[in-house]
Amino acid sequence: MKAPSPDKIIPRSISGAIFGVAAFLIWGISPLYWKTLTAVPALEIVSHRVVWSFLLLIPLILIRKRWKEFLLVLKNWRSIGILAATSLFVSCNWLVYIWAINNGFLLQASLGYYINPLVNVLLGTLFLKERLRSFQGLAVLLAGTGVLYLTVFYGQFPWIACILAFTFGLYGLVRKVIAVGSLVGLTMETLLLALPALGYLIYLGMNGSAAFSVVSLQIDLLLVGTSVVTALPLLLFAMSARRVRLTTLGFLQYIAPSCMFVMAVFIYLEPFTSEQLISFILIWTALAVYSMDSVIYYRKSGTAEIASQAD
Repeated sequence: MKAPSPDKIIPRSISGAIFGVAAFLIWGISPLYWKTLTAVPALEIVSHRVVWSFLLLIPLILIRKRWKEFLLVLKNWRSIGILAATSLFVSCNWLVYIWAINNGFLLQASLGYYINPLVNVLLGTLFLKERLRSFQGLAVLLAGTGVLYLTVFYGQFPWIACILAFTFGLYGLVRKVIAVGSLVGLTMETLLLALPALGYLIYLGMNGSAAFSVVSLQIDLLLVGTSVVTALPLLLFAMSARRVRLTTLGFLQYIAPSCMFVMAVFIYLEPFTSEQLISFILIWTALAVYSMDSVIYYRKSGTAEIASQAD
């Protein structure tokens, strides 16, 4: 007897929200995982993340019957070129993110993912010629003011936050050019990164400076487990994206940086000055304006679509 699908047991929108919350919670609390690997350099962690993720994703491609789609992408040089660019952006994002966490800059990492939606709006305006709505413009201006305030009055340009926001923004921008599913796309990206990553790990092993199979069995298992930390939230996110509205995902995405913020301030006790607080308030205000504008826009779009169907 065939088991009922999740959507027949739980309404599609509710199951989608559950998957989305789970994905963003995993991303949000993942610094707890990366903190256990502080004994391993960030570049070595990312190399293991790439190699083990690829080995995990290939069976998933087979299980989810995406092998034909994967082979089609593999035969298309244009697709490979585009995914090579996205591989560069995502690997840079991973490297800076893990380095930031393990060097006491989790607060800046949370800032980066807070401003990422606004960076997406800015990139869409600059490269896709998308029209910037009034409230969107105000939100971008407020976020920019927050970054500028932090730079001038705190005396430190938040380069980690900006790199994380822009690399992830550019990753999303370039991925728009190619119609490839998240699972197939990530598998292809890890494939393109796997050879140089594996080469680097072999070099470390021959040089006697590798952490894998040297430090402890716990570290070895944690390095292998980076594949699950990478693939699981992505699959949950993909399942959520097919079931809920874009505005719902827009609200859910703030779960991850909020978790990071709480951990940075209350668990890892990173310095949090009044200047940083003012900067965060400006950015939180920008996100509130951005979210309000998104809700109004999509409600109007939905109403207009229903009206046109009625006519």
